[in-house]
Amino acid sequence: MISRRQFIQTSLTTGMGVATLANVSNALNGSESKTRYIAAYDTESPNCLEACRKIVEVHKRHNMPATFFIVGKTLEANPREYKDLLDDPLFEIASHTYSHRMLRDNPFCGGAISPQEKRDEIFKGKQSVETVFERPCLGLRPGCGFDNAFQEAPDVLALLREAGIHYVSSLLWGPDYSIPALLTEPFAYSADGFPDIWEIPGHGWHENLLKNHNRWGPKRVTLWPSPIPEAIPKDFVKTPADEFAVNRVFLEKAVEEAKTFVSLIWHPWSLHAFDKDMNMLDLTFTHARKIGLKPCTYADLFHTVSKV
Repeated sequence: MISRRQFIQTSLTTGMGVATLANVSNALNGSESKTRYIAAYDTESPNCLEACRKIVEVHKRHNMPATFFIVGKTLEANPREYKDLLDDPLFEIASHTYSHRMLRDNPFCGGAISPQEKRDEIFKGKQSVETVFERPCLGLRPGCGFDNAFQEAPDVLALLREAGIHYVSSLLWGPDYSIPALLTEPFAYSADGFPDIWEIPGHGWHENLLKNHNRWGPKRVTLWPSPIPEAIPKDFVKTPADEFAVNRVFLEKAVEEAKTFVSLIWHPWSLHAFDKDMNMLDLTFTHARKIGLKPCTYADLFHTVSKV
């Protein structure tokens, strides 16, 4: 096993690729990059349904695939509406657990639940997706995410394997629960004894925090010194253009450093509360195409990295 300190050091140093002038030049000229782009949504509250209607319109206009991580209870509250909206070849549906409870300790979101409750969150969340959409659910994103993913959490990894979950997206914070989450690459949980389970992290900000939608106010969440200072705005973002300016830092950095992929952490309810016309999505998707990012879903990337 690698220690938490070793994991942080790896994320800050060897995990970051070196850009070449050719990579940057090709990206700016709109050439196809090897870096993939995944639009992903943590769909977790009643307000998400109306937001997803707007989101889907933008995706279809751009022919942009996406992964929707959906909380089981949220899905069960409106199963027909979500199926009619998202049952499309463009979209992957994955689990966001059954009720968004913590699978391990998170200093912002609370302590870990009991072993039986963890089982329920994992198994029932997956079952909800498969019952409504009548297709396999390959992945899971836990509520809130963690700064050390599911490393050194064999109890959770064993439940994931038993449930038939093939990948998780649980690394959603920078070191010591800082923001933004770094451009960490996918990895298998081989060191923990689960080489068949892959971690595909999320990157950047939890966009709801960029807008103070959690009503936390000013809070110590950024790392100092920051490994990505250009991605830390001076204040809460005020416009879709402000938000896009933060997004493009991660998109361009991923291309310049020849990363495997880049995927930002978005919440439909928060996107809609801030930008009902989804102008930020238009700006982000247009730029992703312009710099040559290759769109896909989390399931697509899992198949690529795992060769399954």
